[in-house]
Amino acid sequence: MIYVLVLIGSFLGICTILGLKIVVRNRMVRRFVRSIRYRAALAEQRVLNVVEERVICKPKKNPRVSAMEMQQVRTLFRSAEKAIAQSKTEEAERLFIQALTIDPTACDVRAELAKLYLTTEREPKAEALYKELLQQQDDVSFHANLGLAYYRQAKYVDACRAYQEALNRDPKTPERSAALGRACIAAHRFEEAAPLLEKAAHRLGRSTELLHLLAECYLQLGHKDKAEETYRRINRLEPYDEVVKAKMAELAKV
Repeated sequence: MIYVLVLIGSFLGICTILGLKIVVRNRMVRRFVRSIRYRAALAEQRVLNVVEERVICKPKKNPRVSAMEMQQVRTLFRSAEKAIAQSKTEEAERLFIQALTIDPTACDVRAELAKLYLTTEREPKAEALYKELLQQQDDVSFHANLGLAYYRQAKYVDACRAYQEALNRDPKTPERSAALGRACIAAHRFEEAAPLLEKAAHRLGRSTELLHLLAECYLQLGHKDKAEETYRRINRLEPYDEVVKAKMAELAKV
């Protein structure tokens, strides 16, 4: 009987410890996520209000401790990547956040967490993180991904601005023009969208998706001749598309 009581007591003790660990871990994740938007708002406020800052000398860390922390971050990062490869997104998020609690300045970890939020359709969290990242590093992919986060939330004017920043830094990539063109159409900026889509379609010659967007853009602008010519370009690529043939016949009557 005593052995049974000891076993039951040990089992309950282990369950209590595991339960406490899960509660603490969940609280850490929630606290980190809540802090993302708050820090992003502060970052935007710093841009609007230029305040002279004092240089604060932080105490130097023990090199051995710093090296240990870096190793911990790398291990957590690699584990998170493996979790993503296995479609374990919740585990990956937890590991990324755990790495950031060790080193909040780890830009690569923050970038991967932002990408994770974007690919799992958590655009508000991705938006907040990309805003933070752009305060640290002016990277073209951060601007582009921020544009995508805005676009998916139907913040089309903001998306145009972010995609324009990406295009400014990478003007030779046609996908940048295409993304900005799509955002401009969504924002009803057809005059701006047309040359962007034309440029992208010229570089990505076999993209009928872009040509369809371009044709619709010309129709919105009342440029029926250009729209008809664009449909002809689509017809040459997809000669059996009956919808395109109908569009061409309709425009020929005008």
